[in-house]
Amino acid sequence: MSGSTPLGVRNDQDPARSEAEAARWVRGMFGRVAHRYDRANHLLSFQIDRYWRAHTVRRTREILLRPEARVLDLCCGTGDLLLALARQGRRVLGSDFCHPMLVAAHAKISRRRAPAVLFESDALKLPLRDASLDLLTVAFGFRNLANYQAGLVEMRRVLGPGGMAAILEFSQPPSAVFGALYNFYARRILPWIGGLVSGSRDAYTYLPESVRKFPAAPELAAMMHRAGFVDVSFEYLTGGIVALHLGRIP
Repeated sequence: MSGSTPLGVRNDQDPARSEAEAARWVRGMFGRVAHRYDRANHLLSFQIDRYWRAHTVRRTREILLRPEARVLDLCCGTGDLLLALARQGRRVLGSDFCHPMLVAAHAKISRRRAPAVLFESDALKLPLRDASLDLLTVAFGFRNLANYQAGLVEMRRVLGPGGMAAILEFSQPPSAVFGALYNFYARRILPWIGGLVSGSRDAYTYLPESVRKFPAAPELAAMMHRAGFVDVSFEYLTGGIVALHLGRIP
């Protein structure tokens, strides 16, 4: 299977069935942790996740500053990146296929009166016209797609000429020593703390496993090229535990 492969999900000779099962598992898992998702993320990342999102906004500001720029935060979860984008004064769309996550995002948006609109949708089948967006972001959600290449092709479809995609995602540190330390934390400590805070240990057991199986940053960049993006680049953040990928539409 060319996407997320949660433990217990079959990987048989029917790719469509495997992808559908993976999507159902991921949707259910995020639904169970939505009410404590922010608390767990900030704690487990030592608040560094705020910097990663702020950096993504800075790297996409040239698009955000365009008059009438059309922006979508894909797999928006509880809306942290969505709100960071909206703080630039831009009306932002947010999409996720997990309803409890959207409920949490709506509550945050309402409290802050942010210029954002939410809709529920599968990232592989967006209800948007071709070339209807100028900027598409996704933070820590791309890794959970049931088919990575199909997700990139769909992102390419909805972005117009001159548009940009920004994928902020966990990665494998290029340093072997730092990578070993991070993997020990991710596989031994993170599931225990995450399970304690969120009430769902399986969600935070899935996280390091999904990172381990996810394409390395250079491989994801190559996949973006194959999907039709140009000027593809990536940069490692925080020693390489996260990578920000940027790609443009000709």
